[in-house]
Amino acid sequence: MAEVGYLDLLRRNSRFRLFWFAAVISMLGEWFNTIALFTLILTYTGSEALLGLLFTVRMLGFAVLQPIIGLLADRWSRKNIMVASNVLQIGLALCFLMVDGKEDMWWLIGLSGVMMILHGTYMTAERAALPNIVEEHELATANALDAATWSAALAMGAALGGLVVSQYGTDMAFIIDSITFLIGALLILPVTIPQTVSEDMKGPLFGTAYANIKAGLKRIIRESRLTRIVFAKASWNIAGGGLAAVFLVLAGSRLNPAEMAGGIGLFFMARGIGTGIGPILAREVFTNEEKWPRLIGILVAISGGFYMLVALSLDSVLWLTVTLVVCAHAASGANWVLSTILTQKWVEDEMRGRVFSMDMLIMSIAFSISTIVAGWLLENTTMTIQQGMMWFSIAMIAAGLGFASWNPKNGTVKSTSIPE
Repeated sequence: MAEVGYLDLLRRNSRFRLFWFAAVISMLGEWFNTIALFTLILTYTGSEALLGLLFTVRMLGFAVLQPIIGLLADRWSRKNIMVASNVLQIGLALCFLMVDGKEDMWWLIGLSGVMMILHGTYMTAERAALPNIVEEHELATANALDAATWSAALAMGAALGGLVVSQYGTDMAFIIDSITFLIGALLILPVTIPQTVSEDMKGPLFGTAYANIKAGLKRIIRESRLTRIVFAKASWNIAGGGLAAVFLVLAGSRLNPAEMAGGIGLFFMARGIGTGIGPILAREVFTNEEKWPRLIGILVAISGGFYMLVALSLDSVLWLTVTLVVCAHAASGANWVLSTILTQKWVEDEMRGRVFSMDMLIMSIAFSISTIVAGWLLENTTMTIQQGMMWFSIAMIAAGLGFASWNPKNGTVKSTSIPE
């Protein structure tokens, strides 16, 4: 059957409509929180290294428990996991109201890492659950819409977060963040999400955990096309973490030092617009799935090329820089959605949580390395933001071309059994 349109999907599939709206609301609050955290660190410390550390801790938090999260997403109700993640983050978001000085930066960064553990839990369960609430002919549309609206939430949340922080302070941003988590949890509660749980998952949790995590890893390794696609997001993030989360944030903060949140919000809004446009264009233009794996690498290289132009434009007209950021992230958004769809189509339901957890783990490690290196270079060398962007752009282009040239020998695996 032909893929459905975006409005048709939302109108006809009530489960996906609630599922989608809950994610949008939660993400809006997430970006209110993020802009406020940037502002607190730069206001109290002015440290590029601490900014890099914040992102590193957040992404390590996102990554460190992913093998266990993937196991639980294949064993427990994915809906309950998503609801619990949102509920726990309501209280944690409010804890940031107690930050009032430089001495609080360490626990601020640690608490942000805990919230990212919960955010990673939500995302892994969500990615694994999506194919179970849409038909196969709706899957590409659902993923494109999910990615585009995540990006819209980033754009709107970053812009509104910058405005709210500038006008009303960081406390208001954290209060709004907690409210969005509450709304997200309430929206997910009535949604029925079917799920297949394998017999291997029905034994004692601790007695079977190692074997089941190992089975998920084997599922990835024994199918070379899947091994390749699990590294797709990491191929962008190995340089993209430093570019988008360190250099871009600092460039935004210096647009208007008196209202740094507004500048950060502007560039993050551009990032969100780009990652929203990319998945929609990818769905419309790239219809031959056989070409997607190589195309993913080319898109990473294109993103790196646009970021190189961003670096060259930093001292010129602002609207040109913003436009180039949009273009860079349109390519990265297409990379994300194409690799996600392929993983959902290639992996069976009872194994999907573990495979996506490894996808998220590898991506997060790449992002963490990138951000901590970028922050360290700015803090401890004479490297400027513009120079850093240039070097990291070159690294991204190289990573994309390397991924595009990766040519696995075998493709599909018909059996779903796991070899010993």
